[in-house]
Amino acid sequence: MQGSRVPSLKIRDLVIHPPVIQGGMGVRVSGAALASAVADTGCAGVIASAGLGFFESLHGLDARRLGEEIFRQEIRKAKSLTNGPVGVNIMVALTDFEGLARAAVEEKADMIISGAGLPLGLPGYLGGGDTALVPIVSSARTFRIICKRWQSHFNRLPDAVVVEGVRAGGHLGYSAQSLADHSAPTLEQTVVEVVEAANAFSPRIPVVAAGGIFDGWDIARFLRLGASGVQMATRFVCTDECDVHDNFKRAYLDARAQDITIIDSPVGLPGRVINNPFVESIKQGRTVPFRCKYKCLKSCDPAKAPYCIAEVLTNAAQGKLDRSFAFAGSNAWRCTEIVPVKTLVEALTRELAAALVETPAYPAIEAA
Repeated sequence: MQGSRVPSLKIRDLVIHPPVIQGGMGVRVSGAALASAVADTGCAGVIASAGLGFFESLHGLDARRLGEEIFRQEIRKAKSLTNGPVGVNIMVALTDFEGLARAAVEEKADMIISGAGLPLGLPGYLGGGDTALVPIVSSARTFRIICKRWQSHFNRLPDAVVVEGVRAGGHLGYSAQSLADHSAPTLEQTVVEVVEAANAFSPRIPVVAAGGIFDGWDIARFLRLGASGVQMATRFVCTDECDVHDNFKRAYLDARAQDITIIDSPVGLPGRVINNPFVESIKQGRTVPFRCKYKCLKSCDPAKAPYCIAEVLTNAAQGKLDRSFAFAGSNAWRCTEIVPVKTLVEALTRELAAALVETPAYPAIEAA
């Protein structure tokens, strides 16, 4: 393996090698088991915070309070299992966004990755901690908005930025129309634009490409475009250590290219999922009445929502795919086996090294 040719991604004091961040996947898809296994390889493992208290709320318990405590426990568990970088993903759309962000800082998560909205107030929750802050954007415009706000209000900039494209899984930061008529920009186009904007700062802000990245050749392509690393989620579902139920993993293995589809989520965003009878039923207008015990998402109107997205994703995590669906990236159908995380990362590193043979090695890029 020509590992010496593989660059590192440096975010503050974190050295991520190979330059891969495992994407946060909720509900309960990427927890401590997956994140710690990924971090052990040198990549960055990420715990998803969304929906951690939902199942407990069905038994009359305080879902928000328990969700934060479970989140803390997952961070502690992951950090006890590895010395590698462990981050968290916290969606801005969550009603308890601030509480979860403060909890992550208190538990010394290495980084907070945040999307599904603009995390304009995130630095205000840092409280003197040194957790790296990494917003997710879908355009150079939103990246500049975040930078301007953080500079003027908090005298700081993002430690890195994740640029998520149209081929990502789960909730997407694009309109349903732009996805349907293919008018949304490609990830390649957006990465180039965000890299240009990020390079205007000194030191440069590392740019991390995300969405539809499947192998080492994909990673190399985005490094050549100026990205400092990539975020990958789909590939890590089909690993032994992934926290989700085996039925969820089996949905990936059984999927065909034509099974990857877009739905309208109650969150108010389009979402990419693996088609199944439940998906077909909601596309045809079927509703699943529910009583909302706590409003977990700022943008959800329980009185109008056709079904509870938190309940559906909790069902998916438990393997109950007859009443749920699996979020997945556009390349989920290409997953053909379940392997250890270590085996997957070794394969990605070999592929990346081979893809970079004809190009110069890329230096680590450090943020302030």
